Amino acid sequence: MSRIELKHIDKFYGSNHVLRDINLVIEDGAFMTLLGPSGCGKTTTLRVVSGLEKPQNGIMTIDGVEMINADDAYYAEPSKRGLNLVFQSYALWPHMTVFDNIAFGLKIQKMPKAEIEKRVMDSLKMMRIDMYKDRYPTELSGGQQQRVAIARAVASSPKLLLLDEPLSNLDAKLRIDMRAELQRLHRELGTTIIYVTHDQTEALTMSTKIALFRAGELNQVATPMELYNNPIDLEAADFIGNPRINLLEGKAEMKNGQLVVRSDLGGHTFGAADLTEETFPKSGAFDCVLAIRPEQVIISREKVDGAIPVSVYASQPAGSETIVTLRADKDEFLVKELGQQHYELDDNVWAIIDQNKINIYNKETTRLIKRAV
Repeated sequence: MSRIELKHIDKFYGSNHVLRDINLVIEDGAFMTLLGPSGCGKTTTLRVVSGLEKPQNGIMTIDGVEMINADDAYYAEPSKRGLNLVFQSYALWPHMTVFDNIAFGLKIQKMPKAEIEKRVMDSLKMMRIDMYKDRYPTELSGGQQQRVAIARAVASSPKLLLLDEPLSNLDAKLRIDMRAELQRLHRELGTTIIYVTHDQTEALTMSTKIALFRAGELNQVATPMELYNNPIDLEAADFIGNPRINLLEGKAEMKNGQLVVRSDLGGHTFGAADLTEETFPKSGAFDCVLAIRPEQVIISREKVDGAIPVSVYASQPAGSETIVTLRADKDEFLVKELGQQHYELDDNVWAIIDQNKINIYNKETTRLIKRAV
């Protein structure tokens, strides 16, 4: 296992500052996902860790040993870092069988023949493709080829495994299957994994920690549930979640040590224990944004105490779930209900919202000021 620490990493391509003062710790045995939209710096960070890119500033250590010290112009070669990479493209030798593709790197290391055979077969069985050992890559499906690429990476027992969007070429069903295999692989090997993706579902389902990137900077590092429940700012909130989170404008004010919020959803009062340490006006009203996940709203066809009267603007059955758009005064917001529900357009219903699950953001700074609990 490996502990990786990045300190003040800067990377430039000409005048383009693609990584800005990246500070990140990846603990032993973690499954750390680098998440963000295209061009945010996540793949460049992975390439810096691997040694394929040299940053202009900063230090990186693996298990306390310096691999990068830009001040001293020291960069350990990739072969010295004890890692293996799996890319989006499978990069398999077409003229070699599955067995030989996996064995190739072990032969380069001059490993004994018996040890090579054991490692190859162990990795093939781990990825459930040992029955394909004598086939050529062109005789395999995309999902099977990706399993071969991963088996090849783990065969040498790396202490650090780097995966750069390895599932993006697969169809939806195969991606689900491969997420399960990668989870199982991580649990069985205990290897430290750094995984790059723009797919939030992959990040939320597999990771022990997620590093969310924004325009070359680290925006938030948290567990999947903390990132989902309490995004640090409005951009993070809007990025995480499918369907998207509901963002509704309101006014907030501190009164008697409590945060009082008013919007088209009515009034809410939050105690000091639920507030973050972000600074905001302690007196007078200020603009805020309420953030509510669609699955945290319940629709009632009957009037219920504390519920908000709303009308149905749209209803979209989607098989296992129904996405409903509700309108409260001038605001619209989404609700996700399990199962097949039927609503007529313009039906009058009531929305039940647990105020403990609401996030509040300061509109001016975009930062989280009230956490969901």
